[in-house]
Amino acid sequence: MSYSVHKQEYENVISLSTFDRYQYFLNKVADWEEVWSVGEGDGWRLMQDSTVTLCVPVWPARAFAEACCQGLWSADTPKAISLSDWMTRWLPGIGTDGRKVAVFPLATDQGMLLDSDQLNQDLQEVLEQFE
Repeated sequence: MSYSVHKQEYENVISLSTFDRYQYFLNKVADWEEVWSVGEGDGWRLMQDSTVTLCVPVWPARAFAEACCQGLWSADTPKAISLSDWMTRWLPGIGTDGRKVAVFPLATDQGMLLDSDQLNQDLQEVLEQFE
């Protein structure tokens, strides 16, 4: 079962700083063992950072991903990725492809932009606390 965000929590979290949203992401993903992204059909959405590096946008819960499915992304839908797949397949692939991860972007903020190795290391550290 996926994590369900209550309205008040949603409002509180989206008002956090980029860094604090990143910390929230790490903790929720470690706890619920799920990452969310968006895409259309079998494809996945990519975005660009200010240096035109392609980034994979991710969120800790469906509600946050769903909120970004508007405008150019209106045909996209949220998709869950198991934490196991994220860490063993996605992060290595993102690194190999020379892409970054955009953690918890909002309509007004591109989110925390990270290399896949850094995100993997940060997730590992949080997961160790959950053991």
